[in-house]
Amino acid sequence: MATKKVDQEKELEDPIHGDILEATLSHVPLIYLVPASYVSKEWSGAVSRSLRHINPVKPWLMVHTQNPRAPHMTTTYAFDPRSLLWIEIHAPQVKHTSALQSSHSTLLYTLSPTEFSFSVDPLHLMWHHTSSPRVWRVDPIVARAGNHIVVAGGACDFEDDPLAVEMYDMESHKWIQCESMPEMMKDTTTLTWLSVVVIGEFLYLMAKNTGIMYSFNCKTMMWQGPYDLRGGEESVFYYTMGTVQNRLVVVVGIVGGEENVKGVKVWEIKEELELGLGMVELGVMPEDMVVKLRGESGSELLNSIELVSTGNFVYVYNASEPEEMVVCEVLKRGGCEWWSVRNAVMNDEMRLRRMVLCGGDVGLEDLKSAALRDCKFVLKQ
Repeated sequence: MATKKVDQEKELEDPIHGDILEATLSHVPLIYLVPASYVSKEWSGAVSRSLRHINPVKPWLMVHTQNPRAPHMTTTYAFDPRSLLWIEIHAPQVKHTSALQSSHSTLLYTLSPTEFSFSVDPLHLMWHHTSSPRVWRVDPIVARAGNHIVVAGGACDFEDDPLAVEMYDMESHKWIQCESMPEMMKDTTTLTWLSVVVIGEFLYLMAKNTGIMYSFNCKTMMWQGPYDLRGGEESVFYYTMGTVQNRLVVVVGIVGGEENVKGVKVWEIKEELELGLGMVELGVMPEDMVVKLRGESGSELLNSIELVSTGNFVYVYNASEPEEMVVCEVLKRGGCEWWSVRNAVMNDEMRLRRMVLCGGDVGLEDLKSAALRDCKFVLKQ
């Protein structure tokens, strides 16, 4: 009897390992896998295999809130779709001299008459500072394409060229003057009217009210277009773009009329050898999701729907009521799945702060590096 009891106690003391350990770790939030990876070589290997084969890392949705008054202190949160949890990120404060902005899903920046600052790392902990562009702008398109930061449009009224385009070379640390935006875009050169995505060295701009698109080649510094993507029998009166896995350009559009919204659809932009560019439908947002997007007040979606795309996730939200976000997950086998997530950042205090959303390909090594920079990650209740 005594021998049996000893065997039972020994069995309880034996650590979990192998497939059981990997399966267990697959349920652990990414931020807790950092200390787990330091337990032993076996645990480190189990963490890697778990992330590789069972529950892979998924890009985070980053939400930055900023005090509108100087010194513009910021607070950062993240949503991890791998564990469906919100995380509050405590990092050394960066004192911004102007408003935090993002016109492309992976880039944060601030722009003043004398300085341009930007951050491109996944957690946006490192900032680069340089002189401001030659042309002063108030609401430009700013996006990273390869080793360049493109700043287009949004010029102030007193500037000679409202369509001016400048490009910052991150290797030479110099500004390059480029071909101006097409003349047809002169009335829609600001971020308010344009949606932007980047694929490789190409920057794509789409007019939100027409669906007309242009592309800018950062190597040749030349514009191409216009591409009229409108087609089919349905009326689409609002467009906004994102990317999926850096391959697909996804268009989210409001279908119907301004007074009679029929729904929200997602298309993929396809290139046909003979027909040029066109849109192929990927999915239709369920009606209950459209209701959540409208918010409690049932506000109109016109000119207020925005999106952030990261990985194969497209987060669609109502900029005027961002309490609920609708997620479109584009599947590898085709089509998409819809679900919603409550914006845990929003409360009465946050309504008084500026909120900027972007994406971040955050991996285990990024979290390890962040820990060395005195960053702390806390699950938000």
